[in-house]
Amino acid sequence: MLDLAITKIHDEQRQGESFAPFKSDPNTYQKQFYIESYGCAMNFADSEVVAAILNKEGFGATRNMEEADLIFINTCSIREKAEQTVRKRLTDFKKLKAEKPGMLVGVLGCMAERLKSKFLEEEKLVDIVVGPDAYRSLPRLVDEASSGQKTVNVLLSREETYADIAPVRLNSNGVSAFVSIMRGCNNMCSFCVVPFTRGRERSRDAVSIIAECTDLFEKGYREVTLLGQNVDSYHYIPENGTEQDAVSFANLLEKVALISPDLRVRFSTSHPKDITDDVLHTMAAYENICKCIHLPVQSGSTRVLQLMNRTYTREWYKGKVDRIRELLPGCSITADIIAGFCSEEETDHQETLSIMEYSRYDLSYMFFYSERPGTLAQRRYKDDVPLEVKKRRLQEVIETQNRLSLENYTKDIGQTYKVLIDGDSKRSAEDWVGRTSQNKVVIFPKAAGAAHKKGDYVSVAINDCTQATLFGSIVQ
Repeated sequence: MLDLAITKIHDEQRQGESFAPFKSDPNTYQKQFYIESYGCAMNFADSEVVAAILNKEGFGATRNMEEADLIFINTCSIREKAEQTVRKRLTDFKKLKAEKPGMLVGVLGCMAERLKSKFLEEEKLVDIVVGPDAYRSLPRLVDEASSGQKTVNVLLSREETYADIAPVRLNSNGVSAFVSIMRGCNNMCSFCVVPFTRGRERSRDAVSIIAECTDLFEKGYREVTLLGQNVDSYHYIPENGTEQDAVSFANLLEKVALISPDLRVRFSTSHPKDITDDVLHTMAAYENICKCIHLPVQSGSTRVLQLMNRTYTREWYKGKVDRIRELLPGCSITADIIAGFCSEEETDHQETLSIMEYSRYDLSYMFFYSERPGTLAQRRYKDDVPLEVKKRRLQEVIETQNRLSLENYTKDIGQTYKVLIDGDSKRSAEDWVGRTSQNKVVIFPKAAGAAHKKGDYVSVAINDCTQATLFGSIVQ
């Protein structure tokens, strides 16, 4: 899973809605589209692919949904709450559409396949439904919907990676960008709907990835995040190539890092069973590969992990944490944690709390189990942990993480870090906000008389913190 959460510690990394930016030239496009994205980073990256496709069809982006001719909502199916949010937004759009004849409303992404009939026929909330592998068909679907037809394409693909489409960066700060390196997932975690909504795993052409990252750097971006449901299983064999020509994830990381030492490289997400020593050694060899690994644990109980089909044990996971600490001292480790999975007992829950203590996560994405229709868990197990117990256990997980985060951040006081400036702090235009290699948010005053700007690297001495933010000052 890609950074999926109910609760997140970092305000600066908050997930939620993504709105398209204003058009650069109002006269360039005769029609406008508006798009909102929910869920994981992959959805946000997909929305940028959709924007590129729509631009070619004469649609310009707008932040104002009232002026849009076409509204899309890019959906997430990982939790019931996410679906409730999408349903509410579609109801809002339906009211808006009633006031503007000719406006079209569409659903993209992971909810498309599962709820297409409800959206199109039963509730009549949308005109277009498009799955994650079918965005190339959008021009045809929009044309058909414009004539009054309800249109749908939710077919999954074993080849589609959108490698030849240059994404339009939506709501970008001009410093950091997502780059999709693969699609789909072969891991059949019993709680997860992703294999059913995004299909089988396939890796994108390495040449196109390097070209996109190079282009971003030349345009002034200074950080890329390589995205995949499980980036460590990236494995690309060039056309007419053999296994000897294969590009592994460690190879790809190195190729991107070599674009420039001034281009930071991040990635998400790793599956504990797939992250290799080759990847860790590559991270250690290049200063510009960020020292932060998202290593979802989900549960600290071996019994529960087996029910989740995570394919590792509690002790094996701890061994992976040890190896990261050995090869990458100071590397930040973050995690996903599910409270209240099927049949979870109090002893299982306590093991989750204890593995958090062992791993000392800087950040966790924490939520209680939400049964998703069609998953292996829904078919095999009973969702038998009472809601009030789930909520109580989740709260204990949150409290543990809050304490660990504060303890970890407190240790940074007195240290000096290289920080990439993202822009003005939300709190004050007199302060910069940026991030360390460990992906920790830092707020610091703008140096008087200095010519620093967004996208610059500066050295910052840390003098204070909260559980989510470091505070410091520039070291000249």
